[in-house]
Amino acid sequence: MKIIGLTGSIAAGKSTVAGWIRDLGIAIHDADEAVHELLSPHGVAVNAILAEFETDLAGHDIGNFKKGINRQALGNYVFARPQARQTLELILHPLVRQHRDAFLDKHRSIAAPAVVLDVPLLFETGGDAVCDHIIVVHASAETTAKRALARVGMTSAKLAAILASQMPVDVKKKRADLCLDSDLQPDETRQDLIKWLAKFHVPMNGSDQAQS
Repeated sequence: MKIIGLTGSIAAGKSTVAGWIRDLGIAIHDADEAVHELLSPHGVAVNAILAEFETDLAGHDIGNFKKGINRQALGNYVFARPQARQTLELILHPLVRQHRDAFLDKHRSIAAPAVVLDVPLLFETGGDAVCDHIIVVHASAETTAKRALARVGMTSAKLAAILASQMPVDVKKKRADLCLDSDLQPDETRQDLIKWLAKFHVPMNGSDQAQS
């Protein structure tokens, strides 16, 4: 089974590419979705996060075990405090890896020919070590800033903190097997993806493949 890593800096267009990959019938493990599950009501990570941050965030609606974690409140806090962010990562990253490994085991058991791991911090967390190939999605600094700042709850300061926590995009591109430029017209970027997957004989069975 081929394991393909998909990554890129914030607002680079990675979610759009992940959607195309799903349309092509390739299973994806989404690290962000795994985190959402871990922080959801009764989630596996909720009690550990409450124990670590509830005192520091007294007066803020961080959430509880029944409601889950208020991700925006927690994110605003940790991205302004590098040590707190590292503490949160020590809680979440091992749990996300367990979630990923269960996904990989499941798809190996059904002899899936290929899967994709969608991980914003693929290189930063060492997740590239399990990948056979890596796709990096990128866009200009102007494009990513415009997209990111349009998101609810995003500020220039928070964006700067997030970018500071990520590997520079030029370094990521040097370590990629495929670089997808999302500043191009979407169909051009999608066709670049399809051609690359075909080169590595990754089976595709979605409607997009029929149009390629």
